[in-house]
Amino acid sequence: MAHYRAAESKREQFRRYLEKAGVLDSLTNVLVALYEETDKPNNALEFIRLHLSTGEPDSGDVETLCLELTELQQKYDALLEENRDLKNRLLQYEPPVEDGAAE
Repeated sequence: MAHYRAAESKREQFRRYLEKAGVLDSLTNVLVALYEETDKPNNALEFIRLHLSTGEPDSGDVETLCLELTELQQKYDALLEENRDLKNRLLQYEPPVEDGAAE
């Protein structure tokens, strides 16, 4: 019987710890939000994970996004350079605009 009381005491300490840290409130809020969803998500665990996130992205996500940003910046710079080159080539073939020709 003493073993049962010790386990109950540890369980109660852990519950107080979770309550003090705000974990119970956060979990309750997320579960209430999931319950109140009219269109239940296909992946409830993903819903909970997204709504429990602290706002800090995964380091893997950040690294992936940084690589993608670098690649897109290089592609953007290359397209700008190509655009400048094409404009310059176009100017070579266009006849010069004369002031009196438009009248």
